[in-house]
Amino acid sequence: MPASPSTARAINDRVALRLLQQEGPLTAGQLKQLTGLSRPTVADLVERLTAAGLIEVVGESGEQRRGPNARLYGIVADRAHLAALDVRTEGVSVVVSDLLGRELARASVPIADDTGTGPAVEQAVTLVERAAKEAGAERLHTVGVGAPGLIDPASGELRDSSGLPEWHRRLVAALQERLPARVIVENETNLAALAEQRDGAARDRDTFVLLWLGHGTGAAVVLDGRLRRGASGGTGEIGFLPVPGTSTLPSATDCEGGFHSLAGSAAIAELAAGHGLVATAVSPGEPEAAALVRQAMATLSSPSPSPSPSAFSGADRFLSALADRLAIGAASVVAVLDPGCVVLGGEVGQVGGEVLAARVGERLARMSPLPVEVRASALGGGAVLRGALLTARESAQDDLFAPRSR
Repeated sequence: MPASPSTARAINDRVALRLLQQEGPLTAGQLKQLTGLSRPTVADLVERLTAAGLIEVVGESGEQRRGPNARLYGIVADRAHLAALDVRTEGVSVVVSDLLGRELARASVPIADDTGTGPAVEQAVTLVERAAKEAGAERLHTVGVGAPGLIDPASGELRDSSGLPEWHRRLVAALQERLPARVIVENETNLAALAEQRDGAARDRDTFVLLWLGHGTGAAVVLDGRLRRGASGGTGEIGFLPVPGTSTLPSATDCEGGFHSLAGSAAIAELAAGHGLVATAVSPGEPEAAALVRQAMATLSSPSPSPSPSAFSGADRFLSALADRLAIGAASVVAVLDPGCVVLGGEVGQVGGEVLAARVGERLARMSPLPVEVRASALGGGAVLRGALLTARESAQDDLFAPRSR
């Protein structure tokens, strides 16, 4: 059945808003060309969206052109403000942006292990409030939160997980109480995968697996363009994967003995020490493993005068041993899902770059008959914040761009 006039108008408005979001400011003529709508229809939707406060004139097209046809229309960026949080066991980072995703403020706060639940929550919420104030946001429309652990697929809430601080779960409730905003929680690795697909190493892939390598380990699965969470929200809990090379087996409450024991930051640090490597983190909160991999990469690529033969050999053997370990976990994922592409994510994957990715790829080629390309993260640890911001922006735009009753 043909759409009613009001439905057709709503559809046209939404198409135009999405184009302005993707392409940036456009003239009415450009909107006509891109949408295929008639000139009167475009004129009507421009008038409606302007009256609704969703778009405004932001300039003119061409230095010599003047008049209505030259007006450039753009989305009103400050119609809504958004926040993204990256919640780690050791602290919280936040970014505040406008509706178009342009960053307006950024801040972080470390939270010590011995900080009580109440004080930890207060530090994190205060951080968000201060960042919003710095950005000039009177209120936040949507807050995207990336956190480790399982997200209940039914309620969308962070589930109680052993080994994670209690303040993580309390933080979400506190944000909902203190902020007049919609709060969306997602697993940190899933958000990193969304960011890598949109802006990073997997831009040309609609099926891939992100192997998260930071303080801990995890995986995110994107199949046919969709993030897969599983029946209980636990898809990608690769830290619990039983693997050879560990002294025990993981349990339902402890991933010790699983892949985490081979590829978590502490395990990589122990591996590096065995090859004579030491390093200092570049920034607060950086996983020790990332600093060690960076040091190994620098040793291998050091210009003349070259490092000592023993240092070069130690760095080379360390990266080879690390690639052996990563290939074990990656091979299990490839055998089950056949994703065609594995992205080595997180801080370790980013600093390891193409060198580490190539070594893992070589081992996978020997271990599996399935073709798979291994890529290095383009966004590293920053992928979680980026993914949280993308999620918040899309949710806010879905709300603001939705058809209104007339």
